[in-house]
Amino acid sequence: MIKHIVCFKLKDNSPENCQKIKEVLLSMEGNVPMLRGIEVGVDFLHSDRSYDVILQVLLDSPEALDAYQADPYHCGVVKKHMHAVREASVAIDYYL
Repeated sequence: MIKHIVCFKLKDNSPENCQKIKEVLLSMEGNVPMLRGIEVGVDFLHSDRSYDVILQVLLDSPEALDAYQADPYHCGVVKKHMHAVREASVAIDYYL
């Protein structure tokens, strides 16, 4: 099992924008078939080192991660939106 985590720093981290982004990320559930689990969180601390939104997904294997990265819904809807609204992002992928 693989855990894929991405933290996003947003251009606009207003509560309304964060909620919209959370909905966009969660829309992958049911639309991206290789996902085995998804969780999205919004930061409430807003410290200097905080990122605004975290995405965590579970996948079966490195091959499933590759398929996720190329998935049409993930790329055409979610990644496209996130690239437009993010200031920065960091990611980590690891075995459970």
